[in-house]
Amino acid sequence: MPAPAEAAANNVPEHVAIIMDDNGRWAAKRNLPRIEGHRAGAERLREIVRACPEHGVRYLTVFAFSTENWRRCPQEVNGLMSLLRLYSRTEAVELTKNGVCVRFIGNLDRLEETVTRQLRELTRLTRNGKRLRLTVAVNYGARAELTAAARRIAESVHAGELRPEQITDDVLDAATLTPDLPDPDLIIRTSGEVRLSNFLLWQSAYSELEFVDTLWPDFTPEHLASILTTYAGRQRRFGAAAG
Repeated sequence: MPAPAEAAANNVPEHVAIIMDDNGRWAAKRNLPRIEGHRAGAERLREIVRACPEHGVRYLTVFAFSTENWRRCPQEVNGLMSLLRLYSRTEAVELTKNGVCVRFIGNLDRLEETVTRQLRELTRLTRNGKRLRLTVAVNYGARAELTAAARRIAESVHAGELRPEQITDDVLDAATLTPDLPDPDLIIRTSGEVRLSNFLLWQSAYSELEFVDTLWPDFTPEHLASILTTYAGRQRRFGAAAG
């Protein structure tokens, strides 16, 4: 894996975030239950996790389950929770062997206790991984994240620990769920939908965006490589004038 300086020189995104959409439509096109689409999507994630370090990507964040996904039918939600529990148990050995450190962001307290316990155990088992930091957003919504961050800052002001004029971007960033991660350089959404859907709204202020028609279970490491090549040709200005 390239060192950070080498990756930057080659214009490789340090941090890639992916909205993994649309497992359900993939299954419907094959006359399969929706849960089979989610199962295929989980297998695809395994391949993308393996591929990222090969390209010099050091951080990968994926949107697995949103705060709005509870509106889906109970059968699908229960199936998703079962998959989370299964893969968090069975993938620990491979993730550890490949140097992948896994963490989860979102309101895990709403999940079944057995699921939450398994996710936290996977985090513990992989905590020493240095090759790739994989962050999985589960029961996550960016508006809920920002609301909670604002509440924590307001409590600090109320307690006299912080003055309003001391509230800066860095203060708010530290109150989010990703204070130890760089902002995503690149956000990819599969399925042809062109929106962020309440994902990393604060962190994506200057992210490059790539929307692809491919459904997530069909999104291969070759698709990723092609997008990274496109990214390498972009000039990121962060608000500055074009050079």
